[in-house]
Amino acid sequence: MAARVALVTGASRGIGAATARRLAEDGFDVAVNYVSSPEKADETVRAIEGLGRRAIPLRADVSQFAEVQHMVSEVVAHLGRLDVLVNNAGVYERAVFDRTTPEQWDRRIAVNLSGAFYCAKAAVPEMRKTGGGRIINITSQLAFRGTTHGADYVAAKAGIVGLTKALALELAKDRILVNAVAPGSIETDILAGDSPEDRERRLKTIPLGRVGLPEEIAAAVAFLASPDAAYITGQVLHVNGGSLLV
Repeated sequence: MAARVALVTGASRGIGAATARRLAEDGFDVAVNYVSSPEKADETVRAIEGLGRRAIPLRADVSQFAEVQHMVSEVVAHLGRLDVLVNNAGVYERAVFDRTTPEQWDRRIAVNLSGAFYCAKAAVPEMRKTGGGRIINITSQLAFRGTTHGADYVAAKAGIVGLTKALALELAKDRILVNAVAPGSIETDILAGDSPEDRERRLKTIPLGRVGLPEEIAAAVAFLASPDAAYITGQVLHVNGGSLLV
């Protein structure tokens, strides 16, 4: 049987890198997408190869459909097929509504929402060739609670939820399951700028009293990519330490 193949976008660091490594641990060969950190992408590739799996780094801006199409063709050319797509690539920049320009809005929506659509558009034909697949979209708890400094991000991540449900319905006949994972506060670059006071305030909003780790999001993605999730589609798995309960 041919090895299963996953494409993880935004996989040079943070949640994407942890997800790429976890899928390799679970037996996948992995295409590691990046846009601006080739050295970090190479680190992820080496880590996967150290686990005995094949891996390739692929540069592509997910907001550009032509680049996405080329990326998916390279996945198939080098790894033979595509079974799982993890739409993780995204940008987050703190900006209040009044100071967000139309150009900034367009760019952030293009990466955070259109990118997921473009990647799915390119990946689905390849999944159909092998009788099915999985698409796992990374949304955010902010899609469900909002924020005071990122209307564009919230709108895009809420759009990811809608896209997940619509594609799940459309692609069920092709045995392509589409789900999403909604992280809460996770120890990534986004939180690196927290002051001690910011961190204390953040922890007070999380019933479990800590921020999550990228590996905990990767575990949720790995579950949705596994045979154990064969009867799950159109769902959002929340991984947030209980923060939506308060």
